[in-house]
Amino acid sequence: MTDRDDGETVGCMRPTPTCPRCGATVRPPNAWSSAWSCEAHGGVAPLWTPTRPGPESLEAVRRAAAHGRLPVWLPWPLPEGWLCCGYAFAGDERSGAVVTVVGLCGPSPLGGGAEWLLLAENPGVGLGARLAGLVGPDPGAGFDAGPPHVKLDAAGHPTALWSLDTGPEAAVFVGEARAAWLWALIWPAPAGVVLLEGFALIDLVERTDGLDIPYGALSPRLAALGSTTV
Repeated sequence: MTDRDDGETVGCMRPTPTCPRCGATVRPPNAWSSAWSCEAHGGVAPLWTPTRPGPESLEAVRRAAAHGRLPVWLPWPLPEGWLCCGYAFAGDERSGAVVTVVGLCGPSPLGGGAEWLLLAENPGVGLGARLAGLVGPDPGAGFDAGPPHVKLDAAGHPTALWSLDTGPEAAVFVGEARAAWLWALIWPAPAGVVLLEGFALIDLVERTDGLDIPYGALSPRLAALGSTTV
């Protein structure tokens, strides 16, 4: 993804994009195909991961998200002691963003540190499912059977999230907001109780004026999205 006509890669993002489904390096469009291509998954949206958090990377994601008509979710105000630790997105100049990622780091309510990745994702992209350890690109049928486990306010709209049983490492919640998946993934799994505080999410595409977002060091899991190991 570029922010200049000369094709220079956005300085806050790593210059080599990867596949959102597996983390492998993707091949750029060429004379025979207009799509980015992964050897394992064919045509994919290139995933651009950050070199550092801050306003520059936020603006890169906001532009891509606005073009793709996708939100960039941030809990606001942030939980006590939490910091924003970076942004990522998948998409190109034609599509705009098809998934946006906000990385957060802070203290777990149960002690120790925690990481939280918050995704808005179009169906079929597969990044949320990859992070959750799922086989397919989406949550799968029946994930929303029964009452929701968490309810959040997403840009003024009550939004239900269901917990997925994906193993002991992470707490994984997923729902739908603005015709896209809303993923909340928190490590370690016990830190997922932070969602019970009932946060309100704002869309950073719509709102940045007056926000003094505190930044920390780049989230390790966000940085690892650009590799085959998450």
